[in-house]
Amino acid sequence: MNSLRSRFVLFLLKHRHWFRLKLKRETIDWDTSIPELRQRVEKSAGRFGKLPSGIEASPVVIDGLSAEWIRPSQVQDNRAILYFHGGGYVMGSCHAYRAIVAKFVAGSGIGALVFDYRLAPEHPFPAALNDSLAAYTWLLSQGFSPSRIAFVGDSAGGGLCLATLLAIRDKAIPLPAAVVALSPWTDLKCTGDSYRREDPLAPEGSWLVFGKYYVGENDPAQPLISPLYGDLTGLPPLLIYAGENESMLDDSTQLAEKARNAGVNARLQIGSGMVHCYPVLSPLFPEAKEAMDDICTFLRTCLGAEQSETLMQLQQQVLSG
Repeated sequence: MNSLRSRFVLFLLKHRHWFRLKLKRETIDWDTSIPELRQRVEKSAGRFGKLPSGIEASPVVIDGLSAEWIRPSQVQDNRAILYFHGGGYVMGSCHAYRAIVAKFVAGSGIGALVFDYRLAPEHPFPAALNDSLAAYTWLLSQGFSPSRIAFVGDSAGGGLCLATLLAIRDKAIPLPAAVVALSPWTDLKCTGDSYRREDPLAPEGSWLVFGKYYVGENDPAQPLISPLYGDLTGLPPLLIYAGENESMLDDSTQLAEKARNAGVNARLQIGSGMVHCYPVLSPLFPEAKEAMDDICTFLRTCLGAEQSETLMQLQQQVLSG
């Protein structure tokens, strides 16, 4: 049975519209203002996005793209996480994801680079993919070895990091050492049976509208848009987390099965009673914290990162507060 704390937190999230004095959950349609959604995300990040003690952010510019390093203070390392933020390809930013990325940094002791890829509908596919390739090749140009880089992405960012892997492989660019995908959006055709259920977190209509904005006039089954339809041969070790009660569950289960059939070392963890991208809710309830701990152990193992006493103290500061 799920913890009482998780049931309480997830109940509040499911009914978060009450805090906006709305009786019904939000729906997304073609009249929904994307700029307004973006403003809401940034405003929320302003309330909850303060970096914890021991973690610092420093801005960088990559081929005109805004990006940020999120790193443990005064810790030098030759390892890096390249973080692909979520937001349905239409919202999200470095600023909005600082506090989330800091959890992975604190838990693993590995610095993370998060970048502002261009967003739809103003910039449909392949803008985000091209920006992701630019961010990865920039990391390589800075002297980071592919064997010391891991990709981490959530939701649309999870799908984007997988699509970027396919593009990197097909361009014969060295692949990163490992990938973590949280509830990745791998099928923009939304064919899975799980899309027919009510998602506790995703507003009704969001996947249809956001997907169309990103796909534009392209075929949604194109592998660089929907990695589920691609050849996954040769990809690095892959850790996928998904919630049992989310509409994108089939995107994860089908991709994991296809990856294993292609010879990829792929591990799928489905959180019982959990929701979309639930590990990022750590440390609010035990199930999320256990998932985050597992993910960070996976990252340390794949990148060979040592867990020093200093980093252990840092984790206690961040993950307990």
